[in-house]
Amino acid sequence: MYGLLRPLLFASDPERAHERALRWGELAHRTGLARLATRRVPDLPTRAFGLEFRNPVGLAAGLDKNGAHIDALAALGFGFIEVGTVTPKPQPGNPKPRLFRLTGHQAIINRMGFNNDGIDALVRNVERARWNGVIGINIGKNKDTPNERALDDYLHCLERAWDVAGYIVVNISSPNTAGLRALQFGEPLRALVGGLRESQAKLAATRGTRRPLLLKVAPDLESAEIDALASTLNDLGIDGVIATNTTLDRSEVGGAEHASETGGLSGAPLYGISTEVLRHLRHVLDPKIPLVGVGGILSGADAAGKMAAGAQLVQCYSGLVYRGPALVGECVDALRRRREQGTQH
Repeated sequence: MYGLLRPLLFASDPERAHERALRWGELAHRTGLARLATRRVPDLPTRAFGLEFRNPVGLAAGLDKNGAHIDALAALGFGFIEVGTVTPKPQPGNPKPRLFRLTGHQAIINRMGFNNDGIDALVRNVERARWNGVIGINIGKNKDTPNERALDDYLHCLERAWDVAGYIVVNISSPNTAGLRALQFGEPLRALVGGLRESQAKLAATRGTRRPLLLKVAPDLESAEIDALASTLNDLGIDGVIATNTTLDRSEVGGAEHASETGGLSGAPLYGISTEVLRHLRHVLDPKIPLVGVGGILSGADAAGKMAAGAQLVQCYSGLVYRGPALVGECVDALRRRREQGTQH
């Protein structure tokens, strides 16, 4: 069915098409059409950072920023869904246009700028969702919050998200909020993650439940920067790392229409660079810290490649734009085959 809908979606502005696809997906779910039009994705139980996942293929943050479509998206067969990025206060994001397709490269450039309705609205939406799978909440800081006070924004979101999240992701790697990526290095990183880990321990003690805390990192890191980041995360005992966010690198799309637009590049051209960062992190992080591989997954083979590089879970987003919901089942099938082959050796 997606093969019929894709030309209609691609004929319109990318951001408008995004909103339309979510509306159509919601309608298909509520009318039962989604069950008829998509095959059931089989289970492939997976455990990571203390949680049980129906399968290891998740939805990356960014598609459902406000957590308003969890049930409809879950019907596509995801093993987990990550919503956000969400900030303490609502914010409109960057001026439009801010989303661009590079169709010939199966890529997307976005400079959305954490447009969202705020943490309180997201929590209400997650509370209304009926799906009982794992929901991750990706948190960020407001644009007008200086880096010196960024911890306050993250602590606020952590506390508000705690009771409804399966896990919580600290996003300091988006290229679309000025200065945000500076928090990935040195003392700013140690102070931010250390402060969040302290709050995590206190919340676990007072609320009676523990929520894993993950960090999402950029792909545009030098080898020494990855080593330093990993050393800090090892010291602080982070629960998991998501590798990676979008890239500023345009070497794979030079000369393409929209290639010169500012923002983060995702899709097929991101696969190689994000997988190299993932592989490097697996070598330098504590083996007990799980990795989530995301960036450029457009096939089951891509998902298997992330696992071979050291991931325990994978996530898709831009691949869904180009491949549609069938990508989810294809990835689960490929990971099942990889697991079965592993047990035969």
